[in-house]
Amino acid sequence: MNRLISLHNNAFAQIERLEWIVMPTLARLVFAAVLLIYFWNSALTKIGDGVFGFFRLSSSAYAQMFPKQFEFVGYDPSALGFGYRLIAVFGTWAEFVLPLLILIGLFTRLASIGMIGFVTVQSLTDIYGHDVDAETGGHWFDRMSDGQIADQRALWVFLLLYLVFRGAGPVSVDRLVLEGDRPAKSQTVSG
Repeated sequence: MNRLISLHNNAFAQIERLEWIVMPTLARLVFAAVLLIYFWNSALTKIGDGVFGFFRLSSSAYAQMFPKQFEFVGYDPSALGFGYRLIAVFGTWAEFVLPLLILIGLFTRLASIGMIGFVTVQSLTDIYGHDVDAETGGHWFDRMSDGQIADQRALWVFLLLYLVFRGAGPVSVDRLVLEGDRPAKSQTVSG
């Protein structure tokens, strides 16, 4: 039995030594494959026409971000206060910039924290602003795992939390910029 335990520990010790290389890079790849285009397409629906579209957002931006307030002002963006416009512009920019930072692995931990905040606000807007029904929202600890908010977004946040805790990994701009020529962290594995 001791030999089997030793074999087990040695095999998984080798895998744990590779974790710092494989897992953060794989987490960023999964983020790119599943969420990058989702967020960029969402942001594209918010920008206005022309060169200054990143500053003068479309009506769709306000309808998505502030549905009840936008309806209250008769769907007139100019009737919303400056704060609403500022939040909409910065929120739209964040939807482009934060996923890009995660993709290339630059300021990954900060970008991941920003995306967690973004997903939280997005979820609250869906629930309270767009009045998403309970079936679409889903519930934890039920027999269904397809709730668009409770289930899916919990997995998104978990993926982003992993990047907050572990960083971008060795295949990233963070490794070049933030860590420079420092040697990689020594990996100790407890048996």
